[in-house]
Amino acid sequence: MAATGAQAHPIWPARVHHFRRDSADPARLAEFYAAALGMAQRRLDRDQWLLTGRDRRLIIGAGPKGALPYFAFDLGDGGRLAALRRALELRQVPILPSPSPLFDGRAFAVADPDGRRIAFGLADAVADAPGDGPAHSLPGRLQHVVVASTALGAMVDFYENALGFVVSDRVRDDAGDVTAAFLRSDPEHHSFAVFRAPQSRPDHHSYEATSWNDIRDWADHLSTLRVPLWWGPGRHGPGNNLFFMIEDPDGHKVELSAELEIMPIDMAAREWKHEQRTLNLWGSAWMRS
Repeated sequence: MAATGAQAHPIWPARVHHFRRDSADPARLAEFYAAALGMAQRRLDRDQWLLTGRDRRLIIGAGPKGALPYFAFDLGDGGRLAALRRALELRQVPILPSPSPLFDGRAFAVADPDGRRIAFGLADAVADAPGDGPAHSLPGRLQHVVVASTALGAMVDFYENALGFVVSDRVRDDAGDVTAAFLRSDPEHHSFAVFRAPQSRPDHHSYEATSWNDIRDWADHLSTLRVPLWWGPGRHGPGNNLFFMIEDPDGHKVELSAELEIMPIDMAAREWKHEQRTLNLWGSAWMRS
């Protein structure tokens, strides 16, 4: 009998809690996110800054420009965290130390086929401190992380079959090869996605607002900082969400999204054609391959 529910998907449900970005100029990057995303910043140590806002958290470290060393999921309950660890050990997934300073001592990590760590843990008692700027009250929960990879098949297999994510949508080219996959760890359409690309690298991360009016308000706020929209506004096919993207000072893409599709755990994955309309039902798209 095939495994179902918690056995087949031991990560379910879990949400992205925070991640780390590296930069050759981390202080400059921290200043950007503090102003653009309405986040408070504080120095954790010589090489790390913590940015926190309304349901959004980011650690910025000193390191190679644009690197994404890890991202982290909050399991919300110690029993579920322990059950996930046991399930991964049974699947012979190597367990690694957690790199996150925001989780308690029960946290652990694994490494995906591209060498990026995924941390699992429980959020500590440190309260999120919103910034003082005009964006601090705008809704924008950290919702998903996306990467590009030269090893898309191995990446999808790992996140789906080792960690227990559920595939929501696949994009295929004319030869039938998968060019992108969107995977969920709770009923929201995706908390992780991977695109086929000629280089393995971070792709973007996204903050989920509540409505089209929030998208407008975020764009108006960013215009006061003279931060132009890089792509959008538009509507994605997979996920059906409204969105636009900007670039941070290191060229990393940042998405503001609203009305992301909700999918129960047993809802089957869909198939999409590899074309611009799939990634933006309203117009042109950012094609990774």
